[in-house]
Formats: sequence, C-alpha cells, structure tokens
Amino acid sequence: MIHADLPLIDLHRHLDGNVRLATILELAQQHNLPLPADNLADLRPYIQVSEPETDIMAYFQRFTWMISIFADEDACRRVAYENVLDAREEGIDYIELRFSPWFMAEPHGLDPVGVVGAVVDGVRAAVETLGDIRVNLIGIISRTYGVEIGYQELDALLAYRDDIVGLDLAGDEANFPAEWFTPHFKKARAASWGFTVHAGESAGTESVWRSIRDLGAVRIGHAVCIMDDPSLVDYMLEHRIGIEANLTSNWHTNTVASYAQHPLKTWLDAGLLATINTDDPGISPVTLRDEFEIAAPAAGLTSADTRKAQINAVEVAFLSAAEKQALLKKKAQAG
Repeated sequence: MIHADLPLIDLHRHLDGNVRLATILELAQQHNLPLPADNLADLRPYIQVSEPETDIMAYFQRFTWMISIFADEDACRRVAYENVLDAREEGIDYIELRFSPWFMAEPHGLDPVGVVGAVVDGVRAAVETLGDIRVNLIGIISRTYGVEIGYQELDALLAYRDDIVGLDLAGDEANFPAEWFTPHFKKARAASWGFTVHAGESAGTESVWRSIRDLGAVRIGHAVCIMDDPSLVDYMLEHRIGIEANLTSNWHTNTVASYAQHPLKTWLDAGLLATINTDDPGISPVTLRDEFEIAAPAAGLTSADTRKAQINAVEVAFLSAAEKQALLKKKAQAG
C-alpha cells in the first residue's frame, strides 16, 4: 500500500521508455513514419508486454517502434512534457526522469545536444503548468553504443549540466562492462551529479562492485543478484547505497521468474535502502500505484515494507537535505 503521509516518489523511470501509445500513433502519422499497425488496439501488442519476454534483450526490442517517433526536437519536447503530466496524474510528488540523448537522437540523426535541450524545455514547461510536482532529470550514457559514443552522449548532457541532477549507465550490461566507462564518470564528477548505474540485472555481483568502486555509484538500478555476495550486501549497508527496484519490469525481462521470487522483500528485511519504481511504463504498462498496490504484495511486501520503501526513496533521492525536508513537510501538511 501507499502511505499518504509520505511522499510518493519514483526514482527510476525512463522518459524514453514511457511514450504514450496515442502519441506514438499521432507522431508517426504526422511524420509519415511506418508502424506495424494504424490503431491503438493493434499497435499495443507490438510495444507493450503483459507476460515475461525470453530475456532482457528481447524486452529491449520493444523500444523499436517507441523511439522511432523522435523525428525532431518537438517530438522529444512533447514526450518529456507528457511524462510529467502522467506522473502527476499518478499522484507522484517527486520523480527523477532519466533519458539517453543518443538513444533518442539516433533513429533520425538528431543532434543529441538539441535532444537534451528539448527534454529540459518539455519538463520545465510541464512543471510550470502543473505547479505541484517536483521533477529532476538524470542523463544516461548508453553503454550499448560503446565508449566513443559514450563521450559524445556525456558532452551533450554536460551542455545542460545545471538542469540535470544525476548520471546513469544503462544498456547491455553483460557485454559492455562498467569499467569501460570509468573515464566518462571521472569527467562527469565536476558537474556534482549523483551517480546511479544499471547493474546486477543481466550480469553478476562483480558488475555491481565495479559500478560502485570504479564509477562511484551511490545508487544501483535493479541490483537483483546482490544477495549472492554477502560482502557486497555489507558494503551497501555500510555505505548507504540505494537500490532502485523495479518489480514488474524485472519479471517482464525474465530477470526474476515471478514477483514472489523478487529479492525486494529480503533487501528491506536486511535494512538495505531499497525503493519501488516503474522503469519503462510504456512497455510494462504500470503506474507507480500499481507497483505498490499489486506488485509489492505479490512480492511478499507488507504495509510496513512499503512504508520503508517510501522512506528510503526520500533518503536516496538526488535532492539536498533541505529539499528532502521540504518534501516531507509539504506532504505532512497536506495530510
């Protein structure tokens, strides 16, 4: 369940993995782009999933049609704007939206710097319109494109360093190890961003260790395998490393066999700073409320556990101490 006296927070949502089906259809028609169907009902099964894929790479294939509609900067701006509207509609108080400028730019040869600017503009416009949701952006280096493209992606993000609070490394974890991107994260330290890394999802505990030790990650996205290494768990407890858990997407990518086999309950019982998030709601069609009220109980979480997860999200959010207190105070007054 969701505890109304605490902020509802999503720390791991991909902006470019959360495009409305109707927007995909409309932008494809506007730009004369091919789609496998010309109506929402027939398009849905090509993009969204309700059962596990064979593996994470099969899940990644679902992005094909979704990212095909980023035909210009206006499309990027629109999707960013709608992400904020959708988050507010879910009752989210604070969200960190992450995106890969190269991933969005590549299908139509856009300038990744322009993509970042469009995303920043879209988010800012939505927040100004709504007024009662807090949004921060996390930039992604897509490891799947390799080291050199990674530098170009980082440079695009650094062009808007003051509009971004964090840096992530995402993509094909198994074939593009974290240590290849140590120079990128070293270069990014001057921006004073928080570092979060996708790790322990399709590679083992060494990937998590590398993300923490080589890249300086203070949060880990997914982290599903960490209980295999008690020393890693101890380290994460001692150093207050956050975990961005994604229950439904971990099931849909076949990273876990079922909700019941997800380690989130074990993490919370151990005192790890685990949180509940949505990942790619455009593919795994869930809301954050679904994750708390449907997925979490199916994973064995009690009301006390979801309360812990909400408290943890405040602690590990990429916000200052004063901003966290303001978020808590606002929620307490509203209650």
